[in-house]
Amino acid sequence: MSLTHLNARGEAHMVDVADKPESRREAAASGRIHMRPETLALLAEGGLPKGDVLATARIAGIQAAKRTHELIPLCHALALSKVAIDFRLDEAESCVEVTATCRLNGRTGVEMEALTAVSVACLTLYDMCKAVDKSMEIGAIRLETKSGGRSGDYRRDTGESRPAPIVTGEGLAGEVSLGSRCDIDSPCIRVKCLAELRERLGIGETSVPLDSLERQDVAGLKAALKALDPRFSRLDEGRVLCAVNQVMASDATPVTNEDEVAFFPPVTGG
Repeated sequence: MSLTHLNARGEAHMVDVADKPESRREAAASGRIHMRPETLALLAEGGLPKGDVLATARIAGIQAAKRTHELIPLCHALALSKVAIDFRLDEAESCVEVTATCRLNGRTGVEMEALTAVSVACLTLYDMCKAVDKSMEIGAIRLETKSGGRSGDYRRDTGESRPAPIVTGEGLAGEVSLGSRCDIDSPCIRVKCLAELRERLGIGETSVPLDSLERQDVAGLKAALKALDPRFSRLDEGRVLCAVNQVMASDATPVTNEDEVAFFPPVTGG
């Protein structure tokens, strides 16, 4: 195994990712800050002197993810499409658990962005609470999951790469869920037709082999669908919207193994 951030002379350098294909990449990290029970109670009640602790820490974590390249010398500047920071107050352990999820379509992963977001959110929690509790401890900052890219997918419970990727959309919008979407053995895209589009096509869900796509983007998927079943030619009738893993997408949006791609008519009214 070699370290990609070292050149042949052992000198640190930024890895050139220009020749890598773009893919959807996502990473989730977690950490926690332990504090006295009375401090946690004040935080929950909004009784700390600096105001809304969790809202401030959430903004700090998001800002940190966006500026990771300014903090970690060899990281690339990334155009993140999503940064989500969540908190869980654990009374039994007297701590706040922090999780961060970062996502983009790009040529390099977002693990460092997720880890940086968690770290700075925890530090901000310390800053917001230190007036009443300087004994707080920050720890257990770690990568939980990552998907996309040449190195494959990862989840902490096994500590190993695995073929089944991490995808979004099983639960509420923005949640990360684990497991295989496809019902065929080869790498594939899971396609859903929603609302009245499902009625027009007479198709609710199907799996499309990844190797049937001439181009690994939404436009290539549409072409493969039309070749698979002529009914999909109706995707071109009127305005049909598309989402990849519950994120609005265009024909140029990349798709990768076990992405969920949904086609649906525009929602009007209300």
